[in-house]
Amino acid sequence: MRFLTTLLTLAITPLALALPTSAVAVETRQNCYATCGTVCYTSAQVSAAVKAGYSYYNNNDEAGSSTYPHTYNNYEGFNFPVSGPYQEFPLKKSGTYTGGSPGADRVIFNIKGQLAGEITHTGASGNNFVACTAIDLLGPGWPEELDDV
Repeated sequence: MRFLTTLLTLAITPLALALPTSAVAVETRQNCYATCGTVCYTSAQVSAAVKAGYSYYNNNDEAGSSTYPHTYNNYEGFNFPVSGPYQEFPLKKSGTYTGGSPGADRVIFNIKGQLAGEITHTGASGNNFVACTAIDLLGPGWPEELDDV
């Protein structure tokens, strides 16, 4: 009986030790909506930035003494899923932008308040932007041909 108890304990221990790590990894991936440079944003953070930016735009107002939101001309030629004209507004990791330094990351929305995308100065030359990347919820290394399964 003692042998069986020991064997069962040894068999379950590796499984129990592995669960928290994989659960945390899955939770982190699921909470990350977009990555700008190395900064991960949740869908709630992106939505809050669009909501705040659109509220300022709709009220013909600006955040603090800044010029945000302001027209985004899309000189980089991004192919957004919604039509313009576009506005840009700072995307912050904590809270929403209320003035001061805007940081490198932006949400782009149209004048109807629809999210167009997320962009960043991080990794771009000069004052240009590059697209932020969406996080694959299936994890890195997942075969692309299985993404639509």
